[in-house]
Amino acid sequence: MIRGMRWRFDPLSLMWAMALFLVLVLLATIGARWGWLRSFFGDVLAVAWVYLVFKTFVAARVLPMALAALGVGLAVELGQFLASAWHLHIPNRALRIVLGSTADGWDVLAYAIGFAAVLAIEALREALRAARPTASAPRSSTPAR
Repeated sequence: MIRGMRWRFDPLSLMWAMALFLVLVLLATIGARWGWLRSFFGDVLAVAWVYLVFKTFVAARVLPMALAALGVGLAVELGQFLASAWHLHIPNRALRIVLGSTADGWDVLAYAIGFAAVLAIEALREALRAARPTASAPRSSTPAR
């Protein structure tokens, strides 16, 4: 278990996860003819989506959760490799689209880019939050002399 992890509900992360899920669904359906954009960029976004789902329900540091999201992607890729090696076939078409059916080194690269993107975006969010001016103390009603 991750030290310092606790359960919580973050509605903003849920909103972003739902928006990203919609993009992923559009890529999987309408984007079927888009080749590289659908496959590679979809895998990049998949890691970010898993991270946002985790972030919706778990309060923990960014790195462990981003690593867990990367691990999910790598586990899917390992499953694809093992299914291919053992000549297994997923009969459900929708599940085959979601999980993929062929292992590919480019997918691993896409997952790594998604992982790096999550870290970069979270670092940028933290930098912007730190740069935001803090609320000053309330002013007194007497004018300054």
